[in-house]
Amino acid sequence: MKKLLIVGFVALILSSCMNDAGGQLTGVLGRQVWYQPDPYGMLYIPPGSYNMGPNDQDAPYSYTSKSKTVSVSPFYMDETEITNNEYRQFVYWVRDSMAYKILGEEVSEEIYLIAVNEYEEDIDPPIINWDAVLDWNDPENREALSVMFLPEYERFYGKKSLDTRKLVYEYYWIDYKDAARKSPTINGDPLRDRGMNDRSVFIRRDEISVYPDTLCWIHDFTYSYNEPLTNMYFWHPAYDEYPLVGVTWKQARAFSIWRTLEHNKFLSSVGESFVQDYRLPTESEWEYAARGGLDLSPYPWGGPYIRNTRGCFLANFKPLRGNYYDDGGIHTVPVVSYEPNDFGLYCMAGNVAEWTTTAFDESVYDFAHDLNMDYKYEAEDDDPPVLKRKVIRGGSWKDVGYFLQTSSRTYEYQDTAKSYIGFRNVMSYLGMGKSDI
Repeated sequence: MKKLLIVGFVALILSSCMNDAGGQLTGVLGRQVWYQPDPYGMLYIPPGSYNMGPNDQDAPYSYTSKSKTVSVSPFYMDETEITNNEYRQFVYWVRDSMAYKILGEEVSEEIYLIAVNEYEEDIDPPIINWDAVLDWNDPENREALSVMFLPEYERFYGKKSLDTRKLVYEYYWIDYKDAARKSPTINGDPLRDRGMNDRSVFIRRDEISVYPDTLCWIHDFTYSYNEPLTNMYFWHPAYDEYPLVGVTWKQARAFSIWRTLEHNKFLSSVGESFVQDYRLPTESEWEYAARGGLDLSPYPWGGPYIRNTRGCFLANFKPLRGNYYDDGGIHTVPVVSYEPNDFGLYCMAGNVAEWTTTAFDESVYDFAHDLNMDYKYEAEDDDPPVLKRKVIRGGSWKDVGYFLQTSSRTYEYQDTAKSYIGFRNVMSYLGMGKSDI
């Protein structure tokens, strides 16, 4: 019997090495035929080339923008800016993960955990059933979870509120730029001088508080009464479909990594192949998408005017002399306001400016490559502020019309959160483009 098993095993190996091609090179057989599905809420942006840079005068005469022909690979982009409700899913995941770690194995899954969603799919890690837990019927759970809430001396009128300062997300990414160097470094020190050769040195780790800075509505504007927005904007259902604000560049990156992990976790559970990472767009991708295929137009909707034929403004910005409401929005507006551009993307001009992954440098058009143009610099906490600048694009509800132009570029510091900056994600397309399928 043992000999028969051995013979059968050898026959199986030999049969797997042979095929009908008579020993010719055919590649690995039995590979899955794969077609990229369109990610939910994203639109396909085809590949192409365009003239990146100003089509109009450089109004501030800063001469930080030049015209440069660049080519961009195909990608997907979120149809709208990330909303408060979409980001809240990330915050809730961090909250539930923290509670799950605290409660551990003592949690009764029937009562305190939701392990299956409405489609009978497993949820991993399980979501805390807060309706059950927060009844505080179980003294042990009440005591265990008390560390997640504000201490009594910090409560307002004794209200038990979650301590959002404790919602911290730990995430990792690979520094491919540093890995590609002939002499890779860590904080400027050559690895060979530190006796390091394995790839773990290129895996970067960070921890970030995920809750948005709701006080941004106050500290961004001196002598201005924006307390109602601080009090309600992020968490109230009235603002669910408004763009998220008050997040730093690092928080936006952390959200993108979490979104990738969640999507790939589901794909793995159903036996599907992973997709490319969600990420912030490069500056060249953002401008290409904003133009909507209109290469020489100064605005996403065409040009050269910011009103339509009926005299209505086409974006949410600061028109005229502080008449914020003349365009229909006194501050941010819902993310599907106004008409989309020819790619179907909403609010690529106005509403909120948007983070990109690109580090800001005045002369980047001179030295950056013309293929998928980008410039990255991973600033350390103790680096000077000039190295922490990240490009923001699109203009916002508080900006004048110049910043609505597709070519206008400016920056903000990666560790600051503003009431007029949000973001949207992109995902690289796997292949040359849909037209080749």
